[in-house]
Amino acid sequence: MRKHKKEAGFLKAYHKLLDNEIDLLGIDMLRHFRYSPHKAETIIRQQADEGDFACIAFVVKFGKEVVPLSSLQKALLNNQKAVMLKDGSLGILGEDWMKQYALIMRHGKVRKDEILVAKWLMLGDITSDGADGEPLVKTGIGIEWFGKWQKWEKQEAELYPIPDGLKINELRSYQRTGYEWMRLLAEIGASGCLADDMGLGKTLQTISFLLYKIEANPLSKHLVIAPASLLYNWLKELEKFSPVVKVVILHGASRDMQLLTKNEAQVFITSYGTMRQDFHLLENIAWETIVLDESHHIKNPAALTTKAVWQLTARTKIALSGTPIMNNTSDLHSQIHFLMPGLLGSPEFFKKEYAIPIEQQASEEKAAALQKLIKPFILRRTKEQVAKDLPERTESILWCEMDADQRSAYESIKEEVRTNIFTEIKEKGLNKGKLSVLAGLTKLRQLCNSCELIKDEDIFTYNSVKTKVLINELNCIIPQHRALVFSQFTSMLDLLERDLNKAGIETLRLDGQTDVKKRQDLVNTFQSEESTTSVFLISLKAGNTGLTLTKADYVFLFDPWWNMAVESQAIDRTHRIGQQQQVFAYRMICRDSIEEKILKMASGKKDWQMILLPQKRI
Repeated sequence: MRKHKKEAGFLKAYHKLLDNEIDLLGIDMLRHFRYSPHKAETIIRQQADEGDFACIAFVVKFGKEVVPLSSLQKALLNNQKAVMLKDGSLGILGEDWMKQYALIMRHGKVRKDEILVAKWLMLGDITSDGADGEPLVKTGIGIEWFGKWQKWEKQEAELYPIPDGLKINELRSYQRTGYEWMRLLAEIGASGCLADDMGLGKTLQTISFLLYKIEANPLSKHLVIAPASLLYNWLKELEKFSPVVKVVILHGASRDMQLLTKNEAQVFITSYGTMRQDFHLLENIAWETIVLDESHHIKNPAALTTKAVWQLTARTKIALSGTPIMNNTSDLHSQIHFLMPGLLGSPEFFKKEYAIPIEQQASEEKAAALQKLIKPFILRRTKEQVAKDLPERTESILWCEMDADQRSAYESIKEEVRTNIFTEIKEKGLNKGKLSVLAGLTKLRQLCNSCELIKDEDIFTYNSVKTKVLINELNCIIPQHRALVFSQFTSMLDLLERDLNKAGIETLRLDGQTDVKKRQDLVNTFQSEESTTSVFLISLKAGNTGLTLTKADYVFLFDPWWNMAVESQAIDRTHRIGQQQQVFAYRMICRDSIEEKILKMASGKKDWQMILLPQKRI
């Protein structure tokens, strides 16, 4: 360590002497510090654009000796700040040179006396330091754009109008900021990852951007790729906020791929699995926008899905994920490569240059360098950061799409239930048939939760789309947040307890069989600041009153109940005096099922219940 400090001090003094044109006699006689008396001279010859990349031809030399770019890159990748010259001396790469050229030399691909680098490699430097001066990698961005970027960062004024067709009174301030950020990037041909916390409206911000694009060009085509369980969620949100947009879901055996070549739809929604199957068709479409929802699904660069997504092209790409980094820094690479090809180099380069130093060596320098590099292209706001813009309580529907096996089981049991009910009513009369109706409805509701709940039928699958969706959502919010999960079926709590623990999510459990004293112990444990358990599983009947669980700020109602007042009481376990955070509540509903009908009936009941409430006096 002491030797390195001496060497660094010598280098610093030596460079200072060179900068001031002071000759240092006897330098060639030194045995340990033999450095070239020449400073690195860099000559930029030209730049040619090659799609998302810039090809830069330049020469680096010490005195008359030109250093091969491959040798220079090798030295930098080995964390050296000097190159060996032909006379045996070391050519020193000073701090100014490193600041200006090291980034493109490390990230670029050498081709003889040229280097190929991602076009947006140095945008982080430019947006941080302003647009003054000529950047090394020319992007063609004008001063006017940088002026807008600076206004956007300072939130001085609204930069763009909200699309005319957006069916909402106004976007919250941070949502408008996200929408404007997408537009700013799209204006220069760049792309980005919106990484807001769950519940902050990533979908709404993206729909606003898509609607702007569609209003600008009604014939443009846009592709949304999402987990199969969220396809219907996207459809419902698009219908709600932009009903004029023509939307098609491409999923399932009956999907009509011929719609891709027609002008009957503007937004196409498909799953990651279907995208992989239909890649040969999707890759030939001139997409205006491609949106990846839950983009951490492509974190593995070796996966076929990731490789297929990488090859899709669009004018603008948007990635959405509340957790772009789920396991390690390398998760980020695949998502950024989809958005901005080549920006972070190859997976191997990224691992050596950033992942290992950051994760294993805790290098603050590398972490800061990576953060600066990706800063323009990732926008993340936490719930705490935008708290003043949020209502105290937000209730949403989390639509779930059954897969083929669960849907088949549901339809089979539904037909059987219908036949049995008609037979019993015919034989025993309407009054006695009511019990069969209730039993049949309960069975269908259980099937929406999990096929594993049905014990007296020959069902060929144990699938549960809701469990998959819940685990995915919980992984997005814990351990930063805590959640309550309510179900009316204790048998479902059994399954959730098993599956969540298997997924590495610690849980507490409270139902009607829980001893009174133990109830309070469980509450105390969950409410404790030191608790490492982020999820509390609760039966709706046992836990909808008498509990104070203000450490939770997320609530998942796993199955709907006929009376929304009961559900509201459950949400109030956390949304009560003592709660210092905004609360997000989600009703998990399987589409095209009995649950959708229950939701509709319960909403109607809620409307007429409001009539019974005493009116406020003016």
